[in-house]
Amino acid sequence: MKILMVSMFSPHFFNWADQLKDSGHEIYWLDIYDSNTFVEKIDFAEQIIGWRYKWDYPGRYRIKKTFPLVDIFFRKINERNIQKIFKNKLEEIKPDVVHSFVMYSACVPILGVMKKYNRIKWIYSAWGNDLFFYQNNPEYRRGMINVFPYLHYMFADCKRDYLIAKSLGYSSKYLGTYPTGGGYHFDDYQAFINKKEDRNIILIKGYQHKFGRCNSVLDSLLKIYKKLENYKIVVFAANNEVTEFANKIKLYDFVNLQIIQRMEHEDVLKLMGESSIYIGNSISDGMPNTLLEAIIMEVFPIQSNPGGATAEIIDHGKNGLLINDPEDSDEIANIISTAIEDNLMRNNAIKFNNLNIKPNLDRELVKEKVLEKYRTVEEELNT
Repeated sequence: MKILMVSMFSPHFFNWADQLKDSGHEIYWLDIYDSNTFVEKIDFAEQIIGWRYKWDYPGRYRIKKTFPLVDIFFRKINERNIQKIFKNKLEEIKPDVVHSFVMYSACVPILGVMKKYNRIKWIYSAWGNDLFFYQNNPEYRRGMINVFPYLHYMFADCKRDYLIAKSLGYSSKYLGTYPTGGGYHFDDYQAFINKKEDRNIILIKGYQHKFGRCNSVLDSLLKIYKKLENYKIVVFAANNEVTEFANKIKLYDFVNLQIIQRMEHEDVLKLMGESSIYIGNSISDGMPNTLLEAIIMEVFPIQSNPGGATAEIIDHGKNGLLINDPEDSDEIANIISTAIEDNLMRNNAIKFNNLNIKPNLDRELVKEKVLEKYRTVEEELNT
């Protein structure tokens, strides 16, 4: 089966596509925003890159930064049309299936073309904030409603998004709920997992932006700082807003705090292996990848629950704790206190996750299930 994948440049996409290596399928990838970068991880796929600009003239990035109005003018005459590029590739490749990853970047821009080539089956993968957050934006919502009748299959990283899709007009086949980038190779991380008695870190994801609410967590720590004397607080993937807020509330005076901005993914997993509690907090997300990684690394998880996505795997008080209001630092303080004070709950939660959640995230198991779904599509093509 020929599969033309349409996606932005994303490690999540590369991890997903890697599942199709040696699958017998013929894989093509159109980089929808054209990073013009060949990706070794998916070297088995024919990569459609370098298509966007007619001329990649010297100083383009400097002009974009310094003279934005000039850049807009040049882009109008220099950028190729994605619909034309996509149409040409459809006619050249003649794929059996188009698989788009993320609604507004990889479905909406090619809808006009897919309407004309409706004999080609169209798969859509929903990730993260793709539907839950943007369904409330009138323009984005219209785009979703326009796309859904033309899709034939759908994957998602949480069941919530399938329900949202149905409410917006999707009525075709659901292929299932799987981690954004597929599963995880446990053997790669086993050496990083410390014994529970050697763990004294509370690890916090440092996103503070349109969706992330790290600062609500930091504010909550001030309310319970006396309970944190035996812990080191580590914030990773932080931006300047987090650093500035921590300084503003003088958090360093009350807790043993380390804020880290950029980290390699492997180093994050090492930190998780040294952590007792992990906290992720946002107003919108799908199934958070870092939550899944925390479970794999045997950390007790505390996670926000926008739209009920996290509750699909976390049973509050049983195998983790859920934050209902990601902007309520009092609630978050109470939840962290509960986790600190109840060692038995934490230990039982990790045992439960090791037995019931972690095995389902194994890379080979997920890959086997995902490939079976592609085989289902192929079989239906041949009937």
